Amino acid sequence: MTSKVATQQQANSLLPMVIIGVLFFIFGFVTWLNGSLIPFLKIICDLNEFQALFVTFAFYIAYTVMALPMSGILRRTGYKNGMAVGLAIMAVGAILFIPAAKTGHYFIFLTALFVLGTGLTILQTASNPYLVHIGPKETAAVRISIMGIVNKCAGVIVPILFTALILSGMGEFSEEYMASLDAQTRADQIEALSNRLITPYIYMAIVLAGLIALVKYSSLPEIEFEESDNDVEDKSGILQYPQAILGALALFAYVGIEVIAADTIGLFGSGIGVEHFASLTSYTMVCMVIGYILGIIAIPKYASQEKALVVSSIAGILCVIGATTASTQSSAIADVLWGWSGIPVIPDAVTFVALMGLAHAMVWPSIWPLALEGLGKYTAQGSALLIMGIAGGALLPLLFGFVAEGGSTQFAYWVGLPCYLFILYYAVKGHKMRSW
Repeated sequence: MTSKVATQQQANSLLPMVIIGVLFFIFGFVTWLNGSLIPFLKIICDLNEFQALFVTFAFYIAYTVMALPMSGILRRTGYKNGMAVGLAIMAVGAILFIPAAKTGHYFIFLTALFVLGTGLTILQTASNPYLVHIGPKETAAVRISIMGIVNKCAGVIVPILFTALILSGMGEFSEEYMASLDAQTRADQIEALSNRLITPYIYMAIVLAGLIALVKYSSLPEIEFEESDNDVEDKSGILQYPQAILGALALFAYVGIEVIAADTIGLFGSGIGVEHFASLTSYTMVCMVIGYILGIIAIPKYASQEKALVVSSIAGILCVIGATTASTQSSAIADVLWGWSGIPVIPDAVTFVALMGLAHAMVWPSIWPLALEGLGKYTAQGSALLIMGIAGGALLPLLFGFVAEGGSTQFAYWVGLPCYLFILYYAVKGHKMRSW
């Protein structure tokens, strides 16, 4: 009888998993495009490292600014219609890249990124609770890990595609070369380079419009959340749940170091002379996919969600130490790990940055079910709070850029150490707290 119920649950969750899987691929495609955009905009908008990292700030700060308004929209529209609204907002953001590319104004690029982030905010706020509640809570991390693989596969594809379609011939657009040109020639070169963005973002807007129809007219079920026994009379709302508040802070730390590992690896590689620097984000994403696969195999059969979080945080700490102290000349580690495969090797310090993807792959899928457990009617509010934690992707890379400008890019990876330490605290104690 139990087996029959489990089979029925799997069948009922298959369609939502497929549709949300498509959405997670789009999340990844849009999100991990930033890693390739940063060195691109650094050239066409003539930016230093700190200024270039406002790409991540504009994109991720939308999660903080818009999370609570978007949760209000979800309460009025329901989760399914809310996803369609989010896709429509993203389509507007994609279209805004056309005037941004035409004018070359950095502010318009940042505005377009903020609008894209706003659309993703409502999609993330709606889709993650779906994954937690459409099946047994013990395997929620596995479902989120599957979506993580889809998301990060997009992250692997995007830098390669961006490099092939937009960055081909970028070697001739070095900072030294651009500085040697007269003003008119330089302006013409930048305009030609900027215009390469227009067609891809037109296609993105078209795909997003098609996905609106897919979500709107699909048989994706609406989910209802039961009220918990202790939250009906309490007026303090989500603030009464330490596991959610601390979970949001843990996600702040995680997303910050995740974005740093994925979006600065290209800058790091460029600064030390790695030829294929524009595609280095793919290395971090491949490591994250491997981490998700290991999580799917291990959870809950060999390790609980809590233990996975402990292992992830400790591994992340070791990677930070490696990234900040390893050689930028030797590629001994990469030679051993994949040098035999024909994939281009990278210096040891850069390899440790990529391996952060493997280390922290299970942090996001482990935190969500732990933080949402027992929230009852506050699930949407708790989900919005966790989404606000994504602001770590806006603020911590700016801190990284500030430290890098004052010292070196390699030294700036020490910013990740307190991030992993807080995640370790949440894994050991924070998620267990049920009162302040």
